[in-house]
Amino acid sequence: MEPILKIDHLKKIYHNRQGETLAVEDFSYEMEEGEFVSIVGPSGCGKSTILSILCGLEVKSDGKINIRDNVKLGYMLQQDGLFPWRTILDNCLLGLELQHQLTEENKEYVLHLLETYGLKDFINSYPSSLSGGMRQRVALIRTLATKPDILLLDEPFSALDYQTRLAVSDDVFRIIKGEKKSAIMVTHDLSEAISMSDKVIVLSKRPATIKNIYPIIMTNQSTPIENRKCKEFASYYDKIWKDLDFHV
Repeated sequence: MEPILKIDHLKKIYHNRQGETLAVEDFSYEMEEGEFVSIVGPSGCGKSTILSILCGLEVKSDGKINIRDNVKLGYMLQQDGLFPWRTILDNCLLGLELQHQLTEENKEYVLHLLETYGLKDFINSYPSSLSGGMRQRVALIRTLATKPDILLLDEPFSALDYQTRLAVSDDVFRIIKGEKKSAIMVTHDLSEAISMSDKVIVLSKRPATIKNIYPIIMTNQSTPIENRKCKEFASYYDKIWKDLDFHV
């Protein structure tokens, strides 16, 4: 089957008064439908730049991006970005309003998501009354409301404490798999990447190129929390850590 997303030799150069900065030198990847892919690499290597280019926030300098016909992308930022003066339901409907797609059918779909993923009792509440983990679930449902096929997740759990981060990674994984979406996640957390992903892409330090792509195959693969207990987990962690050259 044709890949849902194909990236060929993506390149990004930033221009300023001091000259040029090559941020992404060469990034190529073919994504299959239903895949969950994580991108890891040293700080400042261009991970988030790749997501920004894919969703149209930044313009590529070179290369090709081919997205299968009628495939939509949804972008989930680091912060939940919920408006404090809007109810949970109204926050989830925001994207539909902005795209002039707020039909009764789409509203029912959002209500279905909120009920399915444990937020039915909070639809008339405001963000200040929710925990950090619940707010991230709302942010994901807001992203899903416009029915994207590929979710772009930029450090989606970075603002959460460790325990909440573990629980929310399980929630987000369950929702994405339950809704049969594809996903690309940028993260600094290797455990997060390995436990959630079908593949982990390791980038070099800037300018970014791909050092390795690891298909993640574990015995008794399950939820992210359970996957951390699999016997292969430590081996993947060790290999990816060495690839990252954090000691340099």
